[in-house]
Amino acid sequence: MKRVVLLVDVQNVYYTSRKIYQRNFDYNRFWQRATANREVVKAIAYATDRGDRKQQEFQNILRAIGFEVKLKPFIQRADGSAKGDWDVGITIDALEYAEQADVVVLVSGDGDFDLLANKLREKGKRVEVYGVPGLTAGSLIQAASEFFPIQQDLLLG
Repeated sequence: MKRVVLLVDVQNVYYTSRKIYQRNFDYNRFWQRATANREVVKAIAYATDRGDRKQQEFQNILRAIGFEVKLKPFIQRADGSAKGDWDVGITIDALEYAEQADVVVLVSGDGDFDLLANKLREKGKRVEVYGVPGLTAGSLIQAASEFFPIQQDLLLG
C-alpha cells in the first residue's frame, strides 16, 4: 500500500473554487479520492484564523475528516491588503513528511510550489497536484507527476 501525505492550501482552494465555480471544495470527496487504497502518513490543512465561529466550525469539520489544521493569524494591512499565506510552512512540512511517504498530494494552484514539486520528484516522490483549471500555475502543473483538475465532481452542492 502506498503511503501518502496530503497538504491543502485552504485559502487558495477556497478563493479559486469560488471565483470559477461560485462553489466550495468538497473535502470529504477529495479525501476519499486522494487516500483510496493508500495509507495516510500525514494530512494537514493550512488556513488563516480570523477567529469567527463559522470558520471554527469549518476547521472542526476538517479535523473530523482527518486533517491536522494549522492556523496563522489573518493580518489586515493598513493599505487594505491581507497577509496569511502558508507557502514556507507547507514547503517545510512537505520536505519533512515526504521522507515517510511515496506520494505527496498538494491542493493549491500557487506557482510558488513548482520548485517544491520538482525537488520532491528529484527525491523519487510522486507529486499529485489538485487545482482549479485556469487558476493553477502552468509551472506547477508541469512540475507535478500528475495534475487533477478541481471540477464539479470535487465541489459541494
